[in-house]
Amino acid sequence: MSAFACCADWATAWNSSPALRNNLILSGLSFYGYNELATMTIKKTNAVTQSVANTAKRVLVIINSALVLGESIEPQKLFGCAVAVLGVMCYSLVDNYFPPAL
Repeated sequence: MSAFACCADWATAWNSSPALRNNLILSGLSFYGYNELATMTIKKTNAVTQSVANTAKRVLVIINSALVLGESIEPQKLFGCAVAVLGVMCYSLVDNYFPPAL
């Protein structure tokens, strides 16, 4: 299949499926908003805080996805989530007890 044939298939799918078109547009706008929010967060805090918050977000996404989809959470997943939550907690405690010097 040539590159032009692939583009023709894509154009056909784009024009014939409003659900595909709407989902792609919404997905793009959501990702753009997420990146804007991440940039504003880094400007207000620092990159380490953003990284820790992102780790906590991933844990919440894993747990919520398992609950919504009715999947069992295997011990390996639970251990990984526990390590991530413990790391976030330790970072918060250390950050409170030893504030950065100005």
